[in-house]
Parts: sequence; C-alpha cells; structure tokens
Amino acid sequence: MVKKFPLRPSHPERICWGCDKYCPADDLACGNGSDRVQHPIELWGDDWYEWGLEPLVKAPRDE
Repeated sequence: MVKKFPLRPSHPERICWGCDKYCPADDLACGNGSDRVQHPIELWGDDWYEWGLEPLVKAPRDE
C-alpha cells in the first residue's frame, strides 16, 4: 500500500521524498545514498499542487 503524499508537510526539509519510505534526511534507507529528494513545495512553492499536475498512477492493464 502506498502512503499518502502530503501536500503541505510542516518540515519538508527533514525528510527524503524519493520513495514510499519517507526516511529522515540524515538516514536514507533506500540505498540511493547520494542526496535526499526534495518535496515539490521546496522546489515550486506553496501552490505547487494547484498547477494541474497529475500524480503518477499506473493505468489498469487490459487483459
């Protein structure tokens, strides 16, 4: 099950947003190890979710 992605976290700089683990910025567990992934609010501001960007959702497979 995928965790809900917060629109406005209180301290986005404390967490890596690169996967569903949401690790502390100083203890990355995903194996990437290089840098933390910033939350969109850090990159594009408070209204980032109002730009009409759709979350990545896998389409159901036709069988």
